[in-house]
Amino acid sequence: MANHKSSLKRARQTVVRTERNRAVKTRIKTLRKKTLAAVAAGDKAAAAESASEFASAVDKAAKRSVIHANKAANLKSKTAKALAAIA
Repeated sequence: MANHKSSLKRARQTVVRTERNRAVKTRIKTLRKKTLAAVAAGDKAAAAESASEFASAVDKAAKRSVIHANKAANLKSKTAKALAAIA
């Protein structure tokens, strides 16, 4: 365990950031599943709505460096490709 005051604080901050990042990543996974489920069901309106929400969440995560910018682009691209398949 940390002994210095600054390292104790860093340990506390790491715990908080880890929880926050985990929540963001989980939300992204959930929104992606929701979008792909709507695509699989053929519901174009619901798929477009959830794809928009998914892209927004991914962009915010990339902006905050929770995920890498290239990963965000890849996720959005794959989702857009699936959405275009039912068009």
